[in-house]
Amino acid sequence: MRRRLASLALIVAATLAVTGAEAQRERKTPYWASISASKALMRTGPGRNYPATWLYVRADLPIKVLETYPDWRKVQDPAGTTGWMLVRLLSDERTAIVTGESPRDMHESADEGSRVRYRAAPGVVGRVSHCGGRWCQLDVGGRQGYIRTDQIWGVDANEAID
Repeated sequence: MRRRLASLALIVAATLAVTGAEAQRERKTPYWASISASKALMRTGPGRNYPATWLYVRADLPIKVLETYPDWRKVQDPAGTTGWMLVRLLSDERTAIVTGESPRDMHESADEGSRVRYRAAPGVVGRVSHCGGRWCQLDVGGRQGYIRTDQIWGVDANEAID
Protein backbone atom coordinates (compact mmCIF):
# COMPACT_ATOMS: atom_id res chain seq x y z
CA MET A 1 0.00 0.00 0.00
CA ARG A 2 2.81 2.42 0.88
CA ARG A 3 4.52 1.72 -2.45
CA ARG A 4 1.32 2.54 -4.29
CA LEU A 5 0.92 5.79 -2.36
CA ALA A 6 4.57 6.68 -3.02
CA SER A 7 4.12 5.91 -6.73
CA LEU A 8 0.94 7.98 -6.82
CA ALA A 9 2.72 10.88 -5.11
CA LEU A 10 5.53 10.73 -7.70
CA ILE A 11 3.00 10.72 -10.56
CA VAL A 12 1.18 13.73 -9.08
CA ALA A 13 4.47 15.61 -8.57
CA ALA A 14 5.58 14.88 -12.14
CA THR A 15 2.21 16.00 -13.48
CA LEU A 16 2.39 19.25 -11.54
CA ALA A 17 5.94 19.89 -12.79
CA VAL A 18 4.86 19.37 -16.41
CA THR A 19 1.78 21.54 -15.85
CA GLY A 20 4.00 24.31 -14.43
CA ALA A 21 6.31 24.12 -17.45
CA GLU A 22 3.32 24.24 -19.78
CA ALA A 23 1.96 27.27 -17.91
CA GLN A 24 5.31 29.03 -18.43
CA ARG A 25 5.10 28.27 -22.14
CA GLU A 26 1.52 29.49 -22.30
CA ARG A 27 2.23 32.73 -20.43
CA LYS A 28 0.39 35.72 -21.85
CA THR A 29 2.59 38.01 -23.92
CA PRO A 30 4.03 40.54 -23.79
CA TYR A 31 5.79 40.20 -20.43
CA TRP A 32 9.06 41.37 -18.91
CA ALA A 33 12.07 39.16 -18.16
CA SER A 34 15.86 39.46 -18.12
CA ILE A 35 18.84 37.71 -19.63
CA SER A 36 20.19 35.20 -17.10
CA ALA A 37 23.30 34.03 -18.97
CA SER A 38 26.61 35.88 -19.18
CA LYS A 39 26.53 35.22 -22.95
CA ALA A 40 23.29 34.95 -24.92
CA LEU A 41 22.72 34.83 -28.67
CA MET A 42 19.77 36.52 -30.35
CA ARG A 43 18.74 34.74 -33.55
CA THR A 44 16.55 35.62 -36.54
CA GLY A 45 14.20 32.71 -35.83
CA PRO A 46 13.22 30.15 -33.18
CA GLY A 47 15.94 27.55 -33.75
CA ARG A 48 19.68 27.01 -33.68
CA ASN A 49 19.69 26.75 -37.47
CA TYR A 50 18.76 30.46 -37.74
CA PRO A 51 21.63 32.96 -37.95
CA ALA A 52 22.68 34.84 -34.84
CA THR A 53 22.27 38.62 -35.04
CA TRP A 54 23.54 39.71 -31.60
CA LEU A 55 25.69 38.33 -28.81
CA TYR A 56 24.70 39.76 -25.43
CA VAL A 57 27.40 39.66 -22.77
CA ARG A 58 25.44 41.42 -20.06
CA ALA A 59 23.51 39.23 -17.65
CA ASP A 60 20.47 40.88 -16.04
CA LEU A 61 19.72 43.05 -19.08
CA PRO A 62 15.94 43.55 -19.15
CA ILE A 63 14.05 42.26 -22.16
CA LYS A 64 10.42 42.20 -23.23
CA VAL A 65 9.06 38.84 -24.36
CA LEU A 66 6.80 39.37 -27.37
CA GLU A 67 6.02 35.79 -28.46
CA THR A 68 6.58 32.25 -27.24
CA TYR A 69 7.47 29.12 -29.20
CA PRO A 70 8.20 25.84 -27.36
CA ASP A 71 11.79 26.45 -26.16
CA TRP A 72 12.24 29.89 -27.71
CA ARG A 73 11.10 33.43 -26.96
CA LYS A 74 10.86 36.35 -29.36
CA VAL A 75 12.27 39.26 -27.38
CA GLN A 76 12.89 42.97 -27.65
CA ASP A 77 15.95 44.58 -26.06
CA PRO A 78 16.16 48.13 -24.63
CA ALA A 79 17.33 49.50 -28.01
CA GLY A 80 14.23 48.07 -29.73
CA THR A 81 16.03 45.21 -31.50
CA THR A 82 13.93 42.04 -31.77
CA GLY A 83 14.91 38.43 -32.28
CA TRP A 84 14.68 34.96 -30.76
CA MET A 85 16.44 33.54 -27.67
CA LEU A 86 16.45 30.15 -26.01
CA VAL A 87 14.19 30.19 -22.96
CA ARG A 88 16.97 28.73 -20.77
CA LEU A 89 18.97 31.95 -21.32
CA LEU A 90 16.20 34.02 -19.75
CA SER A 91 15.01 34.61 -16.19
CA ASP A 92 11.77 35.85 -14.63
CA GLU A 93 13.96 38.11 -12.43
CA ARG A 94 12.73 41.66 -12.99
CA THR A 95 15.38 44.17 -13.90
CA ALA A 96 15.34 47.64 -15.44
CA ILE A 97 17.85 49.86 -17.22
CA VAL A 98 18.18 53.58 -16.56
CA THR A 99 17.32 55.64 -19.65
CA GLY A 100 18.00 59.18 -20.79
CA GLU A 101 21.04 61.32 -21.50
CA SER A 102 22.07 62.27 -17.97
CA PRO A 103 22.21 60.62 -14.53
CA ARG A 104 18.86 60.02 -12.79
CA ASP A 105 18.08 60.72 -9.16
CA MET A 106 17.50 57.70 -6.94
CA HIS A 107 15.25 58.85 -4.10
CA GLU A 108 14.85 57.68 -0.51
CA SER A 109 11.12 57.13 -1.04
CA ALA A 110 8.62 57.15 -3.91
CA ASP A 111 8.30 60.92 -3.79
CA GLU A 112 9.95 63.61 -5.91
CA GLY A 113 10.43 65.71 -2.76
CA SER A 114 12.27 62.99 -0.85
CA ARG A 115 16.02 63.05 -0.31
CA VAL A 116 18.19 61.91 -3.24
CA ARG A 117 20.24 58.90 -2.07
CA TYR A 118 22.45 58.68 -5.16
CA ARG A 119 22.39 59.16 -8.94
CA ALA A 120 22.40 56.40 -11.55
CA ALA A 121 23.95 56.90 -14.98
CA PRO A 122 22.09 55.98 -18.17
CA GLY A 123 22.69 52.32 -19.00
CA VAL A 124 22.92 51.19 -15.38
CA VAL A 125 20.93 48.01 -14.74
CA GLY A 126 19.29 47.22 -11.41
CA ARG A 127 16.93 44.66 -9.93
CA VAL A 128 13.35 45.77 -9.49
CA SER A 129 11.96 44.86 -6.07
CA HIS A 130 8.80 46.95 -5.86
CA CYS A 131 6.74 49.21 -8.14
CA GLY A 132 3.62 51.18 -7.46
CA GLY A 133 2.09 54.16 -9.18
CA ARG A 134 4.81 55.88 -11.15
CA TRP A 135 7.77 54.69 -9.01
CA CYS A 136 9.93 51.58 -8.71
CA GLN A 137 12.44 50.56 -6.08
CA LEU A 138 15.67 49.63 -7.84
CA ASP A 139 18.65 47.81 -6.34
CA VAL A 140 21.89 48.67 -8.12
CA GLY A 141 24.82 46.76 -6.71
CA GLY A 142 23.29 46.64 -3.22
CA ARG A 143 22.28 50.32 -3.20
CA GLN A 144 18.52 50.84 -3.21
CA GLY A 145 16.54 53.84 -4.25
CA TYR A 146 13.30 54.86 -5.91
CA ILE A 147 13.17 56.02 -9.51
CA ARG A 148 10.26 57.11 -11.69
CA THR A 149 9.04 54.54 -14.20
CA ASP A 150 9.46 57.02 -17.07
CA GLN A 151 13.22 57.03 -16.36
CA ILE A 152 13.75 53.27 -16.74
CA TRP A 153 13.04 50.55 -19.31
CA GLY A 154 11.84 47.20 -17.99
CA VAL A 155 8.48 47.96 -16.37
CA ASP A 156 5.13 49.23 -17.59
CA ALA A 157 4.10 52.79 -16.67
CA ASN A 158 1.62 51.98 -13.87
CA GLU A 159 2.66 48.41 -13.15
CA ALA A 160 2.37 47.10 -9.60
CA ILE A 161 5.13 44.74 -8.42
CA ASP A 162 5.34 43.48 -4.84
